[in-house]
Amino acid sequence: MHDDNYWMQQALLLAVKAEEQGEVPVGALIVIDDEVVAEGYNNPVTTHDPTSHAEIEAIRAAGESLGNYRLCGATLYVTLEPCVMCAGAIIHARIDRLVYGASDPKAGAAGSLFDLLPPDHRFNHKLEVSSGVMARQCSAQLSNFFKRRRAENKAKTKYAVVSLQFAGKP
Repeated sequence: MHDDNYWMQQALLLAVKAEEQGEVPVGALIVIDDEVVAEGYNNPVTTHDPTSHAEIEAIRAAGESLGNYRLCGATLYVTLEPCVMCAGAIIHARIDRLVYGASDPKAGAAGSLFDLLPPDHRFNHKLEVSSGVMARQCSAQLSNFFKRRRAENKAKTKYAVVSLQFAGKP
């Protein structure tokens, strides 16, 4: 039987696929009985779909694969704390357990900014949440992506200014 670190490593590999497409590197997979039933990664820019987060992609694929929108017995592994939209989908899918790596203080809905996945019985479904699994690696992947993106944007801006100056425009 594989442990949480093993599955999170698989989610990190999916996040690389997102990054290769120029997307924010977030990967997710759904496991039932120690077997992957679905996976997903961020691709809202590529698909022109703001709901195309890694978690949503994995939940959709799992529903298709299993022929059921209820994912009872499932564990969702994701490299970044889910947002409000994804937290809602996790609840509606009846996922039993959420395991995430990096916390998201700007948009996290599993305790960082919002706590939409409480361990009590406010919902008709109880969800176990495990946070911080391989957090350092998950955070580094995201930080490195944004660092590169800022550098690329800065270089583009500098190139545009130099081009305008060369063309004799202020």
